[in-house]
Amino acid sequence: MAGGKRDYGQFCGLAAGLNVIGERWTLLIVRELLIRPARFNELSENLPGIGPNLLSERLRMLLECGVVEQTSVEGDGRARQYHLTEVGEQLRGAVLALAHWGLGFLSEDDRKGAIRAEWGFLAVQSMIVEDAIPDVDEVYEFQVGDQTFTIEVSDGAITFGLGHVKEADLTIECDADTFIRIGAHMLSPFEAIATGDVRIKGKPDAVRRCTLMLGLS
Repeated sequence: MAGGKRDYGQFCGLAAGLNVIGERWTLLIVRELLIRPARFNELSENLPGIGPNLLSERLRMLLECGVVEQTSVEGDGRARQYHLTEVGEQLRGAVLALAHWGLGFLSEDDRKGAIRAEWGFLAVQSMIVEDAIPDVDEVYEFQVGDQTFTIEVSDGAITFGLGHVKEADLTIECDADTFIRIGAHMLSPFEAIATGDVRIKGKPDAVRRCTLMLGLS
């Protein structure tokens, strides 16, 4: 096993995968890199509690296994950033599925922990109900805290993006806490709209289609 880490000693794909990503914090590092490439200091800031030595160890493991690689930062030849390789990107579906499954275990006590608006970018991807993707072309923009991301539906396919779009068929604005609570079914979107915690702009039909697609009806 690379890096001398513990090995399950089993001829099994799941065990082999857990040999790589089963250590504490490792999948959360992958989560951050699924959002965008990041420098060491950015990862450290976005993962409060990990500690620099442990972060270095986990990144070294991911580098050795070919899940992550380092590249230079455009405009700063001395700086380095981490991003997922093609092998690392193959984890996207599994991570999103696990994130969606985990929403069901969130409780009010968990709201005391760290939260980042960017985590909503992955949360919304994990919530997609494939059978409920609209049969019309639309763009939904989510303004969650200080972050903005979009879902674009075109010819039955979905594209996710970071940043504003010129024209959105539906705009949803809320804070990160509210967004996660809605995704975890701790709060209905209609309750949040009624209390003003969620603000929407768009046609009722677009609201309905987006709500169905996210499994929030």
